[in-house]
Amino acid sequence: MSRLQPVRGTHDILPEDGRRQRHVVETAREHSERYGFAEISTPIFEFTEIFQRTLGETSDVVTKEMYTFQDRGGDEITLRPEYTAGIARAVISGGLSQQLPLRFFAHGPMFRYERPQKGRLRQFHQIDAEIVGVAQPQADIEVIALGADILDALGVLQSTQLEINSLGDAASRLAYRDALVSYFGAHRDGLSEASQHRLERNPLRILDSKDEKDCALVADAPRMENYLNEGSAEFFAAVLSGLDLLGVRYKRNPHLVRGLDYYSHTAFEFVTRELGAQGAVIAGGRYDGLIEMMGGPPTPAVGWAGGIERLAMLAVSTPEAPRPIALVPVGDDVQEAVMVLARDLRNAGFIVDLGYRGNVTRRMKRADKIGARVALLLGGDELERGVVTLRDLDSGEQQELTRDALQTALTSLL
Repeated sequence: MSRLQPVRGTHDILPEDGRRQRHVVETAREHSERYGFAEISTPIFEFTEIFQRTLGETSDVVTKEMYTFQDRGGDEITLRPEYTAGIARAVISGGLSQQLPLRFFAHGPMFRYERPQKGRLRQFHQIDAEIVGVAQPQADIEVIALGADILDALGVLQSTQLEINSLGDAASRLAYRDALVSYFGAHRDGLSEASQHRLERNPLRILDSKDEKDCALVADAPRMENYLNEGSAEFFAAVLSGLDLLGVRYKRNPHLVRGLDYYSHTAFEFVTRELGAQGAVIAGGRYDGLIEMMGGPPTPAVGWAGGIERLAMLAVSTPEAPRPIALVPVGDDVQEAVMVLARDLRNAGFIVDLGYRGNVTRRMKRADKIGARVALLLGGDELERGVVTLRDLDSGEQQELTRDALQTALTSLL
């Protein structure tokens, strides 16, 4: 019993936090539907190979952070650390490549063994948006605009900055990689130990290093924009032009990268300084090579993921909890009638709190404690006359109403 507490890096989502997080999800779902996105849900665990192949076998997520186990059938299973790989797998295994283009919205829990801190948990939750099967820059523009609209609806957009960069196509990326290897190779001794390893495996990852030694070298490193071929430069210019057209503000960040080869062209993040080091609230990019790498047909795609906990902490427009109706029986002989009335009101769409014990005074105190808007009192006399006493808990006024008039009065008050 000494371990009767949540596992480190997890927490209980109590009603107030749950209400705020639900607001994030419902806001994201509503705006995604306006853009024509359909909701999808994939399993919270997949065969480990799915993530090893898509996230890179040498990435920190795969080597240090995944929750991986062997199930009773001997299969190696991993709790999903992110959504995109599962959605790409669903496109392949579900035969959805015949239905392109596809627009997906998803939300749910993710799992990573990371050091817990503000805005970062080992079980966390994300919203996710993906456009699959569109090679044109309009998909990048739309998916970024959707993210901006969701942030705006949550009251978060003004406290974030959209940072954006181009990774170019495969040819541009290869030329840039060679330039980075040449530059950082000449300064190898000045790199951190971690970045010396990255130089061999994935030199682009050095650009987003937070190590002070690396940052000094990164400041003078070659920039991707100088290695974009004509097609890649035109693609990025079209994305920026579209964002300008829609009034989505952005800042170009030449050090914003994605380390895996299936990423291409646009990479972007909405970042904030209000959560300390955990600044990204939405992050994404174009991953044209992912589905083909997983065994499907060549399929362009772009998308993003956003942290629900982080967005809930930042949101300034969370609606207040609805105020219920408190049903108060006056005497034991009306308990059954009160239960029937509660059921009728709930079926009519009202939120009803039915206290289970105590006299009228105690029940009225409970009504005040839970923030009830009105109290309905029903005693034997009212039951015989076919009326209910409605007490307005804000004004203190009360009136007797027939059952037929009750729902009209409640609708007006609530």
